[in-house]
Amino acid sequence: MSDAASLRIRPALAAEIPALNALITASARRLSQGYYTEAETEAAITHVFGVDSELVADGTYLVVESADGLLGCGGWSRRATLFGGDGFAGRESGLLDPARDAAKIRAFFVAPAAARRGVGAALLAACENAARAAGFSRTELMATLPGEPFYAAHGYRQGEPAIVDCGGVPVRFVAMAKQLSA
Repeated sequence: MSDAASLRIRPALAAEIPALNALITASARRLSQGYYTEAETEAAITHVFGVDSELVADGTYLVVESADGLLGCGGWSRRATLFGGDGFAGRESGLLDPARDAAKIRAFFVAPAAARRGVGAALLAACENAARAAGFSRTELMATLPGEPFYAAHGYRQGEPAIVDCGGVPVRFVAMAKQLSA
């Protein structure tokens, strides 16, 4: 795999949504092992995980790629929805006020072969910088259990745990937030 210096981060394209959803599914199935049961993972894939095409249209859903191909995806949002792809019923399209609201960090997934190689950190830095440039001073997110240690290592503070009903299967998540530096 390429090193962190050869990573390219760019906005996702609508034509890439099927490939990104495949990356998300592979990431969830592999990197959630030991955190979620197989039933929880599959329920989350079906009901919560996936690309939010509204973020792709907004230009705030990003991909990380190298000569090896797509390595990860994730984004930030100025919209009210905290988490969930196109298949999640709890989405809210309303725009946030940067003077009052926190930007949302959304749908981070890394290809299993690229895990723990700086892909997520590079993507998170790009999203936080873009949110800051848009006038936001805070970010918040809903972390998966395997994502919680990653976000904590990057300055996010744990908030309330949440249980999301994914088609009758309760799946645990953790709300997290961060104050962005100037």
